Amino acid sequence: MNYSLWFLNFALVIVALIHLIPVTGVLSAERLFSLYGVRPTSPDMLLLLRHRALLFALVGGVLLAGAFFPELRLTAIAMGMASMLGFLLLFALTDDPGPALRRVFYVDVFASLLLAAGAVVKYVVRF
Repeated sequence: MNYSLWFLNFALVIVALIHLIPVTGVLSAERLFSLYGVRPTSPDMLLLLRHRALLFALVGGVLLAGAFFPELRLTAIAMGMASMLGFLLLFALTDDPGPALRRVFYVDVFASLLLAAGAVVKYVVRF
């Protein structure tokens, strides 16, 4: 059994599921509030948050596809890492983010480390 491939695929699926959670925000402002602790104060803000949820679904879909289609793995890893590391950087540059966004921060730290470990095991260590 190729354990490095198994671990990378496991990481891709877990990180995909994490990215797919916000898709429920496309349908409901209340769901967006429960995810991010932010109430949309205008139709424009609601649209932007719903669009964000849709983009997460796209990233999650590519991550999930990467677990099953070898030709998509590197693209999936790059998309997932860019998404999460981008948020972590923006979070670090933000003054006093709320508790819901702190939770997102910790989840992204975990998911980034998991995906990075999967990539290292598969493409560097190769056991």
